[in-house]
Amino acid sequence: MSGRGPAATRLGWEFFDRSVHEVARELVGCRLRFEGVGGTIVETESYQRDDPACHAYVGLTARTAVIFGPPGRAYVYLSYGIHNLLNFVCEPDGEAAAVLIRALEPSDGIETMRRRRGLKHADTELCSGPGKLTEALGITLTQNEADLTRAPFEVLAPDGEAPEVVTSPRVGITKAVERPWRFSAKGSRFVSRPRP
Repeated sequence: MSGRGPAATRLGWEFFDRSVHEVARELVGCRLRFEGVGGTIVETESYQRDDPACHAYVGLTARTAVIFGPPGRAYVYLSYGIHNLLNFVCEPDGEAAAVLIRALEPSDGIETMRRRRGLKHADTELCSGPGKLTEALGITLTQNEADLTRAPFEVLAPDGEAPEVVTSPRVGITKAVERPWRFSAKGSRFVSRPRP
């Protein structure tokens, strides 16, 4: 699924200017590359302003300003002082919603990913979690507020038919855990654990 042919369609800001839950579901099967390294998105989670698990729940701050900003921007933050996590800002300017990109099926720059993550990792473990994904792709806090519709990001429509998507409760959070806002490609071996 390299998508390097003429059919590779870059998603524009209007794709993100909609319900965060619709975007999260429809991103599954899309392709993400950063500086040419990436693969197919197989797992996402959605977060919105009135959601206690969303950073925007506390209101507008220096940290959350990007989530309140225009759609189609990257929101990258440091989780527990260890991992950078990549989110795509969605919904109209001022609404505050984002999609966490949780897992990819790697296809482009796999050797680069292996080097960044260590050669001992199986391909199924290269991007099977939001922290693994950013490490493999080389995404850091420097990319916070970056425009997802322009280089070095490429967010592309699926090569062919999108996969069947299953929903389940979000993971790795302590608030609003019951909301079924985790979206995964059914049967994918590249989805993070616990698998739905």
